[in-house]
Amino acid sequence: MTVSEFLTHVRRIVVDFVVGRVLSGDKDGDADSAAADRLDEPTAYYLLHRHDFGMDEAPAGACILYAISCGISDRELAQTWDLISFTKGKSKDDEDKEESDADAESDAEEKDSGSKVKLRTWAQRKGKSLGYEAPGGKPVPLIDRVHCLMHLWKAGDLSKVDGYLDGNGLRRQELFKRLLQSLIELSPHGSEERSLLESISNHVGARGAMRDEGPGLFSKEELEGGKEL
Repeated sequence: MTVSEFLTHVRRIVVDFVVGRVLSGDKDGDADSAAADRLDEPTAYYLLHRHDFGMDEAPAGACILYAISCGISDRELAQTWDLISFTKGKSKDDEDKEESDADAESDAEEKDSGSKVKLRTWAQRKGKSLGYEAPGGKPVPLIDRVHCLMHLWKAGDLSKVDGYLDGNGLRRQELFKRLLQSLIELSPHGSEERSLLESISNHVGARGAMRDEGPGLFSKEELEGGKEL
């Protein structure tokens, strides 16, 4: 293992620990660390950025280091995933792609005084393929699925919401539920974002509980008619 690979591995361990704490509400728990291990890179970055900086402007230098730690680049976050935007300066990846991690960290510190980065809100992410397809045939990030569901819920078409949840197996996916809860806690009280997330979470919980009941011993007609067996 090279020094660069070792540093990348160590950074990811640290990120997984921090993201795991966010997913668990800043409580300890090995299960939450395991959940963080399964979290895709764009979602891990989004959660880490949102936890530390919210939706405010953040120093580009810090965000570049966060991205590196998550195993993704700031350019990918901005151009491929449409998760961040730069208010000043330019993406690190516009420079020499062959520079070492140490050089990247140095560049990040230099940019810290000028460039700023902001997360794009769910309402700003309006691509038709959001939540359905990912660039290059990559797996769709969980944060994209959440934002897609928010658009579907706001449109008021519950059949599409249920179809999306069932079609992607999200009702029984614990990591998806934890992400929803984390985003609710990170959203401002009284905001439209929080309201939509809470509605989706409640809907998933209610419908999930109904589906978990399974078939009854007697049919509805037998129970209502008091049919003897």
